[in-house]
Formats: sequence, C-alpha cells, structure tokens
Amino acid sequence: MHWPAVCESREGGGGHRGRGGSSGMPPPFRIAVLGAQGVGKTAIVQRFLHDDYSDVAASSRTRRVHLSAAVLNGHVHDLQITDYPAISSFPGSSLQEWSDVCCRGIRSAHVYILVYDICCFDSFEYVKTMRQQILETRGMGATETPILIVGNKRDLQRGRVIPRHNVSDLVRKSWKCGYVECSAKFNWHVLLLFGEALRSVGCVRCKHVHATIRFQRALRRERCTVM
Repeated sequence: MHWPAVCESREGGGGHRGRGGSSGMPPPFRIAVLGAQGVGKTAIVQRFLHDDYSDVAASSRTRRVHLSAAVLNGHVHDLQITDYPAISSFPGSSLQEWSDVCCRGIRSAHVYILVYDICCFDSFEYVKTMRQQILETRGMGATETPILIVGNKRDLQRGRVIPRHNVSDLVRKSWKCGYVECSAKFNWHVLLLFGEALRSVGCVRCKHVHATIRFQRALRRERCTVM
C-alpha cells in the first residue's frame, strides 16, 4: 500500500533539522543506496517514494537526498534516503568522503542497500567489491552497520546470470548480510526491502526488540535535494 508523497526540490545543501534534534525525538535513519550504473537503484527509490516508474535509465552523476518518515516500534523516525551515483570506490577516510561531492555523507549511513542487476554479472561484482570496501574502510563498528544486498529486475528472471540460491547462500551465510530480490518495474518487494533495511537498523540499535515498521508517508512531505 502506498501513501501519497510530494517531491519538493531544494537548492544547495542546507541542513535539515530532523526529529532527532534537541527535542529528544528519535534520530533520523540514514539509508545509503549504492550500485553500478543501470542496475535500477534510482528506479527502486522512486518506486518506494512515489509509486512511480520510468523505463528511462537515470544517468546523473549527482547524489539525491530524499527525506521521508516511518514508524518503528511505535516511534516516528525521519528517513534520509541517499541515492548515490555509481562511485569508483568507497571513500577510505572522511577527507576523501567530503572532497568528492558525490560521496558526502556516505560513511555515516546507518544501513547500506547495495543493488545489483540479476542479469548482469559485473553489477554483482561491483556490489561484492563495494561491500568489502565498506567493511575495510569503516573501521571499528563497521560490523554493526547492516548491509542489505538487493537483486533488482526480477521481472527479467529468464536472463538471470547467477542462480538465486547461490547468491542467497553466499550473501546470508558467508557475508552475513540480508538479501532481497525485487522488481522496481512491477513494484514487487520494493516495500519489503526498505522494511528489511529498517529492521536491520532496529536490530542494531535495540538488539532485544522485535522491530515492527509502518511506512507513513502522509506524516510529512517527502523532500528531495539534488547535490
């Protein structure tokens, strides 16, 4: 089920005072969406936020920051979903992160969604490399930052290059990451994957609390910043 959302462009990188400010409300969840060019990560974000889909592939070299909201364990949380362009490597330090405008804020994400195209082997290799770089460069506490692997374009199942059970076993058993397959085109499992992402964050913050989630886009207007 989708709630109506309005995308409101904002100029520049003005700060956002989330619900986690001095009011004592829970801090915002920062979600980083990464993947190689053409895997459909922007389509996934647009489908989740607006229930909208376009066959035209996004080719932007800018990052897009979307603000929305969700209810987690009875508490309202701001969501900051950042759709990053295909980056060559994960920044190894804060200096590298902030010297490249495309990477700003990436090291402080609470959860990483790494998207690949189930019909493209190279896109899975990109995800594999990116996951390893995240673990190596985040340093202490990186193991506490959840990583969710997402196989997009399930509607093109016949063109799959790696058997699903092989990927699932590798990701879940060896990498210890969550795994979801979806279709942005047909809106299949898109809501599920964001639910899994937030549950993984909830499990890190509240290890003994079973996370229940309700996406409530009507709580606030979704806003998008192009940077």
